[in-house]
Amino acid sequence: MVRKIIKIDEEKCNGCGICASACHEGAIDIVDGKAKLVRENFCDGFGDCLPGCPMGAISFEEREAPAYDEAAVKAMQEKKGLVKDMNEMQHAEGHGCPGSRFMQLKSSVQMDEDPGMDMVSRMSSHPSRLMQWPCQIKLLPTQADFYNGAKLLIAADCTAYAYANMHEEFMKGKVTMIGCPKLDEGDYTEKLTEIIANNDIAGVTIVRMEVPCCGGLQRAAENAIRNSGKFLPWQVITISRNGEVIE
Repeated sequence: MVRKIIKIDEEKCNGCGICASACHEGAIDIVDGKAKLVRENFCDGFGDCLPGCPMGAISFEEREAPAYDEAAVKAMQEKKGLVKDMNEMQHAEGHGCPGSRFMQLKSSVQMDEDPGMDMVSRMSSHPSRLMQWPCQIKLLPTQADFYNGAKLLIAADCTAYAYANMHEEFMKGKVTMIGCPKLDEGDYTEKLTEIIANNDIAGVTIVRMEVPCCGGLQRAAENAIRNSGKFLPWQVITISRNGEVIE
């Protein structure tokens, strides 16, 4: 029959296994370091695996494929003892890299207002302002709930070490995305464009180092905003090597 089914671009796939975790029907396996749709009759076409892919390697297509076999899926789940709750499924053994599973973290505002935190703890602690995981651009999904209405912080890796108050001044209240254009393979433009175009983004702040290689991160972010077709408030902040804001 002709129906909607997922398609995996093996050239984009990095084999992280997030899609295999998200597919609680068990249609996807990691084979030779790449995600593959190994059981077409187990794919229900709902696309639970799509938003989790950090590389944007999964899409829908309509083509001839076996009909979805719900009975076979249930039999497989019962045989393997797989849990049906998706949150539990994402933590089931043997599916992908635990460090790449995306999640929304307890917000900094909630931590500040936590009535259970005593005064000494408030005075001595410096809460993290990271709002989501992962934060590396290459690992982030192109669509996720934590993007909705969010301001993005696109920052060079080194800025968090060079600038002492990174969390409070720049990360607080933003979805943080980090990268190094000199060390990471490929260009960020396409990934950032998808994130900005496909989500309700409220604004973008780019924080870079003064060194020339950080220009690659700035250009990618600027091109992504332009390519998305959206008119967003955005700014670029440059940090010196001795930890001062120079722009």
